[in-house]
Amino acid sequence: MELQFYGANCIRLSGKKSNVVIDDNLSEIGLKSVTKAGDIALFTNSHSDPNTEVKIAIDTAGEYEVSNVSIRGVAARAHMDEEGKQTAVIYRLVIEDVRVAVVGHIYPELSEEQLEAIGTVDVLVVPVGGNGYTLDPIGASKVIRKIEPRIIVPTHYEDKAIKYEVPQQPLEEALKALSMEPKETVDKLKLKSTELGELTQLIVLERQ
Repeated sequence: MELQFYGANCIRLSGKKSNVVIDDNLSEIGLKSVTKAGDIALFTNSHSDPNTEVKIAIDTAGEYEVSNVSIRGVAARAHMDEEGKQTAVIYRLVIEDVRVAVVGHIYPELSEEQLEAIGTVDVLVVPVGGNGYTLDPIGASKVIRKIEPRIIVPTHYEDKAIKYEVPQQPLEEALKALSMEPKETVDKLKLKSTELGELTQLIVLERQ
């Protein structure tokens, strides 16, 4: 399974039989959409409709099985939601036996029920840019400690090519606040379930 980063909170998970694109709102922030025909499109927050013929578009909590990909959407309080509202979705995906959790702009306090639904996670994709728009490093740290992934992939940080609604923290500042050093910076993350280590490590993905 391969994981690629396209800026903001947009990632692509590629398996032998399926491709999943998450949070492709790139055309709204100054970049080109990366969703292709036949992709599985997931959205953690409000969004525009995909601009191509996708296999399925999902933006609500629930259980889904599509093209050998197991998807569980867990309802969550969005970063700007009032208490009691849950307009965001956390996704837990299993693709080629690798377990991936993707959080968007959520409130960082997760309940035991949510954590149980998310379950054991190999890779956590988490925003770190903060400034009142999404998780900041303190909030991201809370989510990381609760979920306890093996690999952390940070997203949604300052990028001069992206027109964010709210300025985001530079990645270096966010990682310093997280007290984490990246193990490596790579073009794409290639993962096999049999080759995952036991220690938690942070890996930075270059924007495609």
